[in-house]
Amino acid sequence: MTDEPVAAAETPRLRLRLLLSVAAVVLVFDVVTKVLAVELLTPGQPVSIIGDTVTWTLVRNSGAAFSMATGYTWVLTLVAMAVVVGIVWMGRRLVSPWWAVGLGMILGGALGNLVDRFFRSPGPLRGHVVDFMSIGWWPVFNVADPAVVGGAILLVVLSVFGYEFDGSGRRNVDTESA
Repeated sequence: MTDEPVAAAETPRLRLRLLLSVAAVVLVFDVVTKVLAVELLTPGQPVSIIGDTVTWTLVRNSGAAFSMATGYTWVLTLVAMAVVVGIVWMGRRLVSPWWAVGLGMILGGALGNLVDRFFRSPGPLRGHVVDFMSIGWWPVFNVADPAVVGGAILLVVLSVFGYEFDGSGRRNVDTESA
């Protein structure tokens, strides 16, 4: 008698736990660093870390990345909420641990910025996201931003190399094209 069906049924639950664990780590790190940034930094007064290349710079961003769509904060909030729901829905069928990590990074980052959208001024669905890290010419960002970008890059790489989120590994590209 084999336990393979039980193990196969348990895999998505384990991957969902991995996804949620990664998301929780990103979320906690993002929220804690934003609280510290608001407490310790003064808007408009950068703190030099490495010359002018790396600074702590407190900025409140009402828009998306690079301050785009600043008049559409409520739309960005709704889009982020849809992303969260979609990731949790996908997470229930995950088999790949790498997809769980990538989706967890995106989920944690999305939730980190949603916390700001809901709980920071000027009010729910319109809150401004706290950004505080500045590197060179790159726009000011927070912990959630590279988590989302890194997770998205990981998912693209997995897709390019044929790893599916709900498959048992790598799909065989040769047999699919035949």
